[in-house]
Amino acid sequence: MSQSTITPSNLENSLSPSSLVGDRLESDSSILGEFAQETIALTKRLFIQLQRRPSTLIAGIIQPMMWLILFGALFYHAPQGLFGDDMSYGTFLAPGVIVFTAFSGALNAGLPVMFDREFGFLNRLLVAPLASRFSIVAASTLYIISLALIQAAVIVIVSGFVGAGWPSLVEIAAIALIIFLIVLGVTALSLGLAFALPGHIELIAVIFVTNLPLLFASTALAPLSFMAGWLQIIASLNPLTYAIEPIRYLYLNGDWSLSSVVMQTPWGDLNFGSVLLVLLGFDALVLLLIQPLLRRRFA
Repeated sequence: MSQSTITPSNLENSLSPSSLVGDRLESDSSILGEFAQETIALTKRLFIQLQRRPSTLIAGIIQPMMWLILFGALFYHAPQGLFGDDMSYGTFLAPGVIVFTAFSGALNAGLPVMFDREFGFLNRLLVAPLASRFSIVAASTLYIISLALIQAAVIVIVSGFVGAGWPSLVEIAAIALIIFLIVLGVTALSLGLAFALPGHIELIAVIFVTNLPLLFASTALAPLSFMAGWLQIIASLNPLTYAIEPIRYLYLNGDWSLSSVVMQTPWGDLNFGSVLLVLLGFDALVLLLIQPLLRRRFA
């Protein structure tokens, strides 16, 4: 058998910058491939669970339709111009229902993970050689965003028939982007709670306690100008407001750009691009905060 001889030229080639860069790129590509494979497998598992329990999706479609129809009927005889020139309450309400429906689904994203944790499946998953535990976050986000887009499509169709108007394809794409940004941050936050809290009872309690207050402390049901001064400040800090207002602007304005002013806060006006940056910052902050929690193991 012949043995390979290490010569200075071979050693120089193996340590050359191009060789090291190539190895690094190959390693990064392998990690990304494994991460994608893990994410797809975990997402597929969530959809299999949905297929076995389709009532979750059905309820998620019926509830926002009820919100839209009942709240629209509640304020049907509101004075003309109360929410702006030639704007019905249905037009005002539709963006809030879209965002709050996506938010509610994302806030519940931690429940399947919590049940996996209590039944022991999560522990087996965490001791597996995962490329990154963020694949759990990615899978849950893909699952929730898929449900949120289905629900949003239903809301857009129903709201169009009740007089809210029909957004264009470009506006629908912008709405989908905004939904994705709010769902990513809230889903990651919910998963962080699933890792941090002792059990599903505590997680459900947190969901119930935060769900409605965040709805009422946003511009989903009323504009900032209707609110008390202290509530205006809270609503201007609420991530839901930063998702609702640009979608509402899209519904009301056919001509828009990243420089279009979409919301007025107590500390200044914000344009479309600034609002997207705020949502990106919210996502980055939550993903950073949950990193230590994702490293946990459970007995």
